[in-house]
Amino acid sequence: MTTASAPQPAKPRWLLRRPDPTARARLFCFPYSGCGASMYHRWPRRIGEIDICFVQPPARESRIREPHFQTYPAFARSMIESLPVGLLDLPFGFFGHCGGALYGVEMARQLAAEGLPTPRRIFVSSQVAPQDGPAGRFLTLDSDGLAEELRRLTISLGGTPAPELIKLGLGLLTADLEANRQYRFDHAPTLPCGVTAIGWGDDHEIPVTTMAGWKDVADDYRLVLVDGGHHTFLEAPADLLVEFERDLTSAISTTP
Repeated sequence: MTTASAPQPAKPRWLLRRPDPTARARLFCFPYSGCGASMYHRWPRRIGEIDICFVQPPARESRIREPHFQTYPAFARSMIESLPVGLLDLPFGFFGHCGGALYGVEMARQLAAEGLPTPRRIFVSSQVAPQDGPAGRFLTLDSDGLAEELRRLTISLGGTPAPELIKLGLGLLTADLEANRQYRFDHAPTLPCGVTAIGWGDDHEIPVTTMAGWKDVADDYRLVLVDGGHHTFLEAPADLLVEFERDLTSAISTTP
């Protein structure tokens, strides 16, 4: 990690846009498998005093020419080494949906191991606890099945599923899913922060009943159920955003 003592004026390559220097907290949001940070285009720039920072992993969108990170531990090491330390000088949290939740888990583990600032909260949406994974229908699909899912996702994001783009996305999705398969724990890992596990009432991919294992990775744990299906989070529903304010605003109030 670089040694700068204040947030950098330039946009780090890991983020979709420049951080807001007036914010009092930050929420780093990771894309889920097969996608880049632009998947959050319907989300607000801020939620109250919380700056929403969309993380752009390599091998996609603006970083398409960079090689895939291969594993979540390798991703976390690279991001921690590259992020200006000033970005972590405010209370912050991590959010990820489905496979995207695992970025934040490994980031929190490695930040703690390095003695660096750790998140006040990890928000995990539609993902089982690490010791209960890997899990999910996508992990069982062949190339044709994954391509069809990409077409559906592209349409849900407002795009056109052109064949050449689906082919390109299929390689990324396959690599992301392989990283998910490799992220295994025999026992529940201990996280250095609280966890808010977010299930969705109509989610048939990862039912909320499969998410109870998160209580074993953190002493401060909440399981919440939000209306909607597996992709409803893309619309930034108010019932989801209020969970971020609830848990990160309390961190702001206790910051000296």
